[in-house]
Amino acid sequence: MSEILEKPEVQKIYIDARGPRFSASITTIVLATALVTHNIWVLVAQGLVFLIGATFGPQFTPYGLFFKNVVKPRLKKEAPTEDVRPPKFAQSVGLIFALVGIFGAVVDRSLIFAAATSIALAAAFLNAAFNYCLGCEMYLLLVRTTTRRK
Repeated sequence: MSEILEKPEVQKIYIDARGPRFSASITTIVLATALVTHNIWVLVAQGLVFLIGATFGPQFTPYGLFFKNVVKPRLKKEAPTEDVRPPKFAQSVGLIFALVGIFGAVVDRSLIFAAATSIALAAAFLNAAFNYCLGCEMYLLLVRTTTRRK
């Protein structure tokens, strides 16, 4: 993955790779709650978390800060790190689905709300349960297809 993301002009920021998985676990619970209760405000709250993650990075979301300040100090192993750009892109994708879901709730189209929330929930669950970040993989695919080979 690192050879794909190598760009000398871009400052590299690395985060604890366990943080996004922890955040995905919380996101899974929040999105499942939004879906089961059909509560727009729960989805709005998660959308704000996605907005923070997409704008500043997942390490600055409430879930990321909780991981950094409460969970990480209790972990014993050396922290594996990863480039922040793929998880940040994944937060952007989550934000898009949250916005579509919010739109569906506002225009009283419960199918749109349910579909968008379910897709975001499935992606969060994949990351939480299997450590497979769908948004990160999308980012890497985009980088591969748009980067010129020398």
